[in-house]
Amino acid sequence: MTIMAAGDSFYLTTPIFYVNDVPHIGHAYTEVAADVLARWHRQAGEDTWLLTGTDEHGQKILRTAVANDTSPKAWADKLVKEAWLPLLKTINIANDDFIRTTDERHERAVTIFLQKLYDDGYIYTGEYEGFYCVACEEYKQLDDLMETETGDYAGQLVCKIHGRPIEVLKETNYFFRMSDFEQRLLDLYEKQPDFIQPESVRNEIVQFVKQGLADLSISRSSFDWGITIPWDPSHVLYVWFDALLNYITAVGYGVDDEQFARRWPATHLVGKDIARFHAVIWPAMLMAAGLEVPKQVFGHGWLLVGGEKMSKSKLTGIAPEQITDTFGTDAFRFYFLSAINFGQDGSFSWEDLSARYQAELANGFGNLASRVVAMVTRYFGGVLPAASDYTDADLAVQRVVAAATSDADAAIDRLAINEAIAAIWTIVDELNGYITIQEPWALAKDHANRARLGTVLYTAVDGLRALTVLLSPVIPEATTTLWRALGAELPLGALPAQVITDAGRWGQLPAGSVVTPLEAPLFPRIETVEP
Repeated sequence: MTIMAAGDSFYLTTPIFYVNDVPHIGHAYTEVAADVLARWHRQAGEDTWLLTGTDEHGQKILRTAVANDTSPKAWADKLVKEAWLPLLKTINIANDDFIRTTDERHERAVTIFLQKLYDDGYIYTGEYEGFYCVACEEYKQLDDLMETETGDYAGQLVCKIHGRPIEVLKETNYFFRMSDFEQRLLDLYEKQPDFIQPESVRNEIVQFVKQGLADLSISRSSFDWGITIPWDPSHVLYVWFDALLNYITAVGYGVDDEQFARRWPATHLVGKDIARFHAVIWPAMLMAAGLEVPKQVFGHGWLLVGGEKMSKSKLTGIAPEQITDTFGTDAFRFYFLSAINFGQDGSFSWEDLSARYQAELANGFGNLASRVVAMVTRYFGGVLPAASDYTDADLAVQRVVAAATSDADAAIDRLAINEAIAAIWTIVDELNGYITIQEPWALAKDHANRARLGTVLYTAVDGLRALTVLLSPVIPEATTTLWRALGAELPLGALPAQVITDAGRWGQLPAGSVVTPLEAPLFPRIETVEP
């Protein structure tokens, strides 16, 4: 990864999540993935900005609020305060901004954007009749629907995603001339093959656009919970048109040109089910406004429980704290980003989580850290010894550390987070094997081996130093604890200040650094799991 020049930035966004219900681990998965990427880029020295937030307009929110005997704004305020902001703390998200579509800054900038499109002739009045899914807040085509044969909705057309009946709506609405951008979008996809990733999502969207684009209905007059159309207060803006604009309203569009120029364009991290909105509607909107399209849209896979997409309505939603209360935040972050190929669907099970926690975190990484720190304390009084002559075995560790750093950085560039973690984990395996073969406990029995013992333990500790830096975006709590135990903070500075792309450079931790014992295992053993 090349450190970006001054004035450039790495701007990363998550979707803004609906506040009609509390978050589950599917939402947390996206947040953690974005957070790991943002932390990595920050530590690479890049001008990084991570945006997340909540989507609070639309008919679904209105109906949920009414069902809970409150107003839409009061419902949104309650859910944001009690569920969505606490989620970020639960899974340790270091976001730079949190936007709500009810924020005045958002609504003001949306009005500016809309008025420009209207003045430039990209919005017109028309009539629309179609199948509408309230849960998706989207008009559906027939191939998006299916007829159920059993259950409460037998014989009815239902949405394939939510399994709920659609509504037939006929309205006089305002339309966005999206069909004008069909060829421009296809040209974009061809000229920038990595604009949409992964390849499976890209292929699906290219085929969708090739079938032809219809103009998009962007207003509703049957309810009033939304941003008012500036030239017609009897209409409110279609919730997706509203929500997509958060990515530019949060960084100063229309009100702070300097901030907007510094941040935009962004990389959008979304679930694959909403990639079409981000890779078709959104760039068309930006083209109409004369703005740059995003750098990239990455549609990651779903988390599956029992073979189905995570869903509160189907009772497959699992709250993040059900996991973090037992395994901790770091284990949550590590598991979902290492066990699942980012970009593909992945199945969650308590058994797999427990097994990986014990094998990889408790036995692999945690035990390695404890053993190395304990041996420096026991054999050298907690003072890091100097290395003397390096053998082939020692140099092999150095090569693995250097390669892991390079390979992980290249994987992060591809947004292949699981591959980055796998590359970093080669250091864990190498150091564990190195210690087993070198047997420092045996070397310690003979003073004649003192220099060799010092070299072995220095090699293990500086390997741990590199490992700690590389893992810090993924498991920030455990790595911060280990960084201090290694005595690295005094000579090298705080862990977040370490240049992650430089982690593989050998010999950074000076001899004489004071190593202190870990007061408790980084990842304590968990005997039983009660989901």
